Amino acid sequence: MSLERDRQVLRELADRCARIAALPVQEEKRMLWKKLNGLRPERPMVMIDQICWSELNAGGELTLVCQDERCRDYEQTLRRILYQWAHFPVDSVVDSFIRVPMAVHNSGFGIGSKENILTINPTSEVSSHWYHNLFRSPEDVEKIQTPVITHDANETKSRMEMAEWLFGGIMETRPEGVNPYLSIWDPICTWMGPEGVLTALADQPELMHAMAGKLSNGYLSMLDQLEALGVLCHHQSLIHCTGAFTDELPGQNFNPQKPRTADIWMMGLAQLFAAVSPAMFAEYELAYSMPLFERFGLVYYGCCDPLHDKMKQVRAIPRLRKVSMSPWANQAKGAQEIGADFVFSRKPNPAFVAMHTFDERLIEEEFRQTLALCAQNGCPVEFILKDISTVCGKPERLDKWADIAMRCVCA
Repeated sequence: MSLERDRQVLRELADRCARIAALPVQEEKRMLWKKLNGLRPERPMVMIDQICWSELNAGGELTLVCQDERCRDYEQTLRRILYQWAHFPVDSVVDSFIRVPMAVHNSGFGIGSKENILTINPTSEVSSHWYHNLFRSPEDVEKIQTPVITHDANETKSRMEMAEWLFGGIMETRPEGVNPYLSIWDPICTWMGPEGVLTALADQPELMHAMAGKLSNGYLSMLDQLEALGVLCHHQSLIHCTGAFTDELPGQNFNPQKPRTADIWMMGLAQLFAAVSPAMFAEYELAYSMPLFERFGLVYYGCCDPLHDKMKQVRAIPRLRKVSMSPWANQAKGAQEIGADFVFSRKPNPAFVAMHTFDERLIEEEFRQTLALCAQNGCPVEFILKDISTVCGKPERLDKWADIAMRCVCA
């Protein structure tokens, strides 16, 4: 009986989402994203993602009531969509379908991490990690294995059947393939620690080249396997917290049964390389990531790493469309370097919603500064508030931030 009750809960939530997804404003937002991503923006776009959800449930809107774990996953997704729509929709788009994860298994590189973890708030999504160095010599590189991808087609079929039973007649259900995450240096950081990586770049370049090459080749093999199995995602709505809607993808001769990397966006980043020179960035990041970039239809590059001094190198990325300008970037130089060639993907400072005192003037001034610099340099611009570790237990701050953002970009 509990599964039937779970179904009724999900169908009610899905019905609410379906009604929102059918609103004309959703298609209006898709068109605005397509214009921005085509470098012909009508206005700047705004997103809020990577949210401290554990602090937002003051009114009980996010409380899960389903008992079945599969149902709880769907319930969490639906409740978060409804919460964001009610409180800070900005330019997020509510899709008219349910994504059903395909049963794809990735063996990974065969390396775990040894770490110390510090958590101040056990309900928070955020913890501090101190990683031990597991790679001391070139011989250690042999620990890295080539990922093996497998697909349990029967399990995918079972998941689709259950999703259709849960949501049929209310929302379409679609199998969701793998949206590959291909950072070379993020996993290496978890195997060596940031200090270990930066020291080895200077003292053991042969080790670092060997590791980067092993990961690059492993990712290429992984992509071959994902394509061969037909389990890549397609028709992305998001790429790294930003709208992925575009008229340019999927590519020619697209087959939804066999999606290719050429049909989707890729996200690239090397956050640790904020601390290295442009030359070292090109030698260790671009040289090994370039074979990955070359396979994809469009590329979003960067995350928290300030890239204003590395744009000469970043420009070499094929089919680059968006470049991250983090809170630590020199916006003036970044805008000059980006110009009208790429989307200036601004990451407003999440500290402004985390400070003891919430100052709306700081938020608005940051927006106006970015908008002025982008106008001066002809930059298409988007604002992506992310990495929100805390709102000091005051969820209304995100509502206010959203109001300020939309007022500024629509002015």
